[in-house]
Amino acid sequence: MDEASLNRAMDLYSAGDESAFAAVHAGLSGRLLGFLVRITGSSVAAPDLLQETFLRMHRARGSFAPGGAVLPWAYAIARNVALDHVRAARLRATDRLPSDPGSEPLDPSRDDGESAAIAAEAAAIVRSVLAKLPPNQRDAFVLLRYEGLSVQDAAAVLGATPTAVKLRAFRAYEALRAALAAGVPASAETDRPVARGKSRESSR
Repeated sequence: MDEASLNRAMDLYSAGDESAFAAVHAGLSGRLLGFLVRITGSSVAAPDLLQETFLRMHRARGSFAPGGAVLPWAYAIARNVALDHVRAARLRATDRLPSDPGSEPLDPSRDDGESAAIAAEAAAIVRSVLAKLPPNQRDAFVLLRYEGLSVQDAAAVLGATPTAVKLRAFRAYEALRAALAAGVPASAETDRPVARGKSRESSR
C-alpha cells in the first residue's frame, strides 16, 4: 500500500471507521515489526510489542491529525513501546536484551558455506553494535537506513532536529563501519567501547 492510501485509511480510522483498521494494519504491520526487531534485537519480543503498538494506536487514534502522515506517528508510538519494554527489562535487573539466535536467518538457497559464515558474522556484528549504541543513535540509523524514512520524518519520530538526526545516524554508521572493517566477533564486541565514547549523544 502506498503512503497516500495508508494516510487516507488512517484518516478514516481516526474518524471512527473501524473497517479501515484492516488497511492500516496491513500497511503498517510488516514495517513496524521489522523496526521493533531491529531496535530491540529480539524477534521473540517484537510481535508482542507490535500488538501493544496497535493497541496504543487504537487508543490514540482520535489524536491523529486529519491529513497527516501516519508513518512518523506510528513509528513514534512503536519506539515508545520499545523504550518501555527496555525500561521494564532493566527493572527486572536485566541489563541486556535476550540473545536471539533466530533473528537475521541465513538464506537457505546459499550453498557457499564460507560466504554464509561471513554473512552470519557480519549480521552478528551489526546486531551487537546496534545493541550497544546510545538509543538515539541506533534509532536514527534504523529509521533512515532500514525503514527508509526521510530525515524530516525521522526527526518527527525522535523529537529532534533534522541536523541532530543526521549526526546521530552518521555516528552510528561510523561505529558499524569500524566494527565491520575490523571483523570483530559479536562475543568480543562487549569489550569494545562502541557506545561509551558516544554516550553524550544520547542526551542530545
